[in-house]
Amino acid sequence: MLIGREKEQKILKTAFNSDESQFVAVYGRRRVGKTYLVRQFFKGKLTFAHSGQAKGSMPEQLFGWCSSLREAGLKFDSAPKNWLEAFELLKDLVRQSSDKKKVIFIDEMPWLDTPRSNFTNALESFWNGWASNRDDILLIVCGSATSWIVNKLFKNHGGLHNRVTYRILVVPFTLHECEMYIEKRGIKLTRYDILETYMIMGGIPFYWSLLERGKSVAQNIDDLFFAKNGSLKYEFQELYQSLFKNPDYYVNIVQTLGTSRTGMTRDEIINACRLPSSGTVSNALDDLEHCGFISKTPSYNLKNRAKYCLIDNYTLFYMKFIKNSGNNDEHFWSDNYKSGLHNAWVGLAFERVCFQHIPQIKSALGISGVHSQVYTWQTGPSKDGFKGAQIDMLIDRADNMVNICEMKFSKIPYTVSNDDSVSIANKVERFSQAIGNSKSINVTLITVSGIAEAGHWNDIHSIVTADGLFLSVK
Repeated sequence: MLIGREKEQKILKTAFNSDESQFVAVYGRRRVGKTYLVRQFFKGKLTFAHSGQAKGSMPEQLFGWCSSLREAGLKFDSAPKNWLEAFELLKDLVRQSSDKKKVIFIDEMPWLDTPRSNFTNALESFWNGWASNRDDILLIVCGSATSWIVNKLFKNHGGLHNRVTYRILVVPFTLHECEMYIEKRGIKLTRYDILETYMIMGGIPFYWSLLERGKSVAQNIDDLFFAKNGSLKYEFQELYQSLFKNPDYYVNIVQTLGTSRTGMTRDEIINACRLPSSGTVSNALDDLEHCGFISKTPSYNLKNRAKYCLIDNYTLFYMKFIKNSGNNDEHFWSDNYKSGLHNAWVGLAFERVCFQHIPQIKSALGISGVHSQVYTWQTGPSKDGFKGAQIDMLIDRADNMVNICEMKFSKIPYTVSNDDSVSIANKVERFSQAIGNSKSINVTLITVSGIAEAGHWNDIHSIVTADGLFLSVK
């Protein structure tokens, strides 16, 4: 049951139908559905399929490789002593195959590249010296360790430089895709419940597959996160260890970003994490962004002031309610569903979901066809007495208009208070001053259930509701 992934399937189809051999890299964070996508799309068409073993030694990896070759129908006497010999056996399998297109799927490839194994050299020899010279091979490599895929394949400066012909980044489901997914599974939830579940688990298909029919959102969250043997209670450690060879370095950055509601610049991250300023920091931020854990939003009219925000829903929830909580209440979420603790969390979680659905917001505003860029912006107090101002989401449009987006979580229609009105007016005034009144400004409210026609509701020019976040955007 493949939900969504239309672009990814189109690429796989193009690669499969090519008259030349193709090298495809599929990557993305753990549990996002990379393996499922490939295996479902090529069901019954895989000439060879193998998956690396987590933290396996080189002998263990080679043993598994041999086992997969035998399952694919290859008979051989002596086991390979190294990866060059292992790929020679793969050639033998391809030669004896009657498949018109030989589809080779190597899953979790980063695990095969153990220290001093010379795996990448053997891969290079296989592709450059043999497979690429044929016209009937589709090599698909896959891995959750995105940093390995990016650095060893995409940024390779040796024989694998520019050898990957198609790159497929598998991203989490959108709200629309999650809605389709649970409907296929026969789970009935309101859009509000789907939104709240998304704020906790994000669009990770595996997490959504753990939901049980007939249970409320609170019951499911208790079972998955707070029960003694909850399936997602210890996912945090496994998640980062599976993706990065030095997970503590990345976790340090993630935890630091998790303390900031408005995001941090690179220099602020370096200072807060007490890291030396080097390319290692930039690479780590790139890796985290590739995996979808953080987002990078440029600052309007300010170079090198981009803000990094932690947007991975699961990580945010884990850090807020599970890490160091000492919580033994197996019904914690149900017990606190209407508490101040819950209410303090939903605001930030909702903002992050909005940043994960910017194409949907633009579509709901009717500006999908207008070239636009999302920025953040802030300024300090002015000399003439104006307060400082910060805009977390600013949509700068090519039609000479700017949307200043206010993200407010409220289950009922949101009432624009006097404090809101004062804050909005200050933001509009300060930003107008900064750009010299060169563009028209549209104040946009992004909220769950719309706006109450009370208070200062006329301060708002356009509204995006939860239904807008559920739009299907191609």
